[in-house]
Amino acid sequence: MQKGQIRVQTENIFPIIKKFLYSDHEIFLRELVSNGVDASQKLTTLASLGETAAEVGELRIEVTLDAAAKTLTITDKGIGMTAEEVDKYINQVAFSGAEEFMQKYKDANIIGHFGLGFYSAFMVSDKVEIFTKSHKGTPGVYWICDGSPEFELYEVDYDQRGTKIVLHINEESKEFLEAARVRGILERFCKFLPIPIYFYEAGQEKPAEDKSINNPKPLWIQKPSDLTKEDYEKFYKELYPFNETPLFWIHLNVDYPFNLTGVLYFPKIKHSYEIQKDKIQLYCNQVFVTDEVKDIVPEFLMLLQGVIDSPDIPLNVSRSYLQGDPNVKKINAHITKKVADKLDEIFRNERSSLEDKWESLGLFVKYGMMTDDKFLEKANKFMVMEDTDGKFHTLEEYKIATEALQKNKEGRQVVLYTTQPIQQDAYITACKNKGYVVVKMETLVDAAFINTMESKWEQVSFVRVDADIVDNLIDKQETVDSVLTKEETEQLKELFTLQVADLHITTEVVGLSVDTDPVVATRPEFMRRMKDMGASGGGMTAFYAQMPDEVTLTINGNHPIFAGLLKEADETVKKNRVRSLADLALLSQGLLKGNDLTAFIKRSVTMMQ
Repeated sequence: MQKGQIRVQTENIFPIIKKFLYSDHEIFLRELVSNGVDASQKLTTLASLGETAAEVGELRIEVTLDAAAKTLTITDKGIGMTAEEVDKYINQVAFSGAEEFMQKYKDANIIGHFGLGFYSAFMVSDKVEIFTKSHKGTPGVYWICDGSPEFELYEVDYDQRGTKIVLHINEESKEFLEAARVRGILERFCKFLPIPIYFYEAGQEKPAEDKSINNPKPLWIQKPSDLTKEDYEKFYKELYPFNETPLFWIHLNVDYPFNLTGVLYFPKIKHSYEIQKDKIQLYCNQVFVTDEVKDIVPEFLMLLQGVIDSPDIPLNVSRSYLQGDPNVKKINAHITKKVADKLDEIFRNERSSLEDKWESLGLFVKYGMMTDDKFLEKANKFMVMEDTDGKFHTLEEYKIATEALQKNKEGRQVVLYTTQPIQQDAYITACKNKGYVVVKMETLVDAAFINTMESKWEQVSFVRVDADIVDNLIDKQETVDSVLTKEETEQLKELFTLQVADLHITTEVVGLSVDTDPVVATRPEFMRRMKDMGASGGGMTAFYAQMPDEVTLTINGNHPIFAGLLKEADETVKKNRVRSLADLALLSQGLLKGNDLTAFIKRSVTMMQ
């Protein structure tokens, strides 16, 4: 029998482990199960090299909860340890002190460091026991420690190859004596470990169908050529049981200049910019690490789902370290390239399929074009815009289709767009009557997308269909002669000088075609964009959100309604008709609200009576 002190020149090592080793105490179970998996895989490797006489047999990890005894036991059938190896890996934590301990391991990949990972057990335990027997056939070994630097180590009659670790759970950690809690941790962190894992409760019979809680051969470690569409969809359901079938996926498999495997899925996303609850999961050699993958995955692809597995990503580091890590940058760039190549392939070979999925895909693509210039370069070829007739155009196709009619005086291509096709139908119809092509920009990212693309695309301007009367959308053009006299024009202008809450209204009387509406309300493109940005993004544009809406009321002097209106003798009737014409125009822009809307409704009823 051997008694001694763990070779750490401070008695504060365990409090440091408890406080600093991991932010989440539940990680202890991941570490101990991972150690058992590592020991099992080492045995397989030794057997394949002929370096052990032991029969490998069935390799499995068993986690047994005994709530009554307040213990949690992790058992493996791996290589086991001799007394000398226990002394080496457990006792000789050869640090000169707590400060060096922290300095040496603060940026380390804990997974795979048996000695260090093992000590996570003391975060939740008053006492830890080890029973182990080496594959070399040496006597069994017993080790016990109560969380102080003192331990006991001696030979015992333990006849099963492998290692059993018994945790005596402390009072503060009694949550880990609840079966649902333990099972939940195993299913989260150990779901795809390569050795079968079984969970039992002491005193309960083992089920007839003894089923492991993990999938030792997850889809991402398999060859893509061996997998079917159904395999990928089934695995997606395994990851996200309640989600709809994904649009498509990308299988990652890189071994140079870094190691990376995984599967990324494009989920179905509706018009709204949905908050992503089911995130990409990061693994290290099939051990779950985190679902916070910012900086590893490009920001615009954070809406993707799936799995990334890489031993080359530092796991226990600060974000600033992660951002500067060369492997992380290479992985980030590789994922961007793979996504762009996949979308380009679908566009070239199955364009109709891409167009059918564009409602969801557009978010990824537009976000990527705004934030990643390399992605933008490729996406220019496959980014499509849907027009109000349901036809899709790439930028180049749109330029060709609108070359003759939609260039302004500066030679810039004008992309006419609508954000609300139903509400803006009158404006769209006016544009289509001119032969213009109007595209839909309806999602929440489109406002930012339009602003960004105007700075990145050469000689392209975006103009919303209601930014001006249709005659002026592309360029200020000569209007037709007005049938009104100068006096009648001034009279109309005076009649349409209105006060409407939260609006700054400018009035103009021009000659337009007789089939154009009598009054058209428009909002200048620049000011409307500033208000939209201020309302959604804040920052430097926030003050614009507080400003009144700028509205121009364009009165069509050639509309026949004004001939009768100007001759109306009853001033009250004349003013009511004028106000109702103006209100109808404002209503088309969604700008008539509150008391003004109520007054319009009452006035309309009165006029009908």
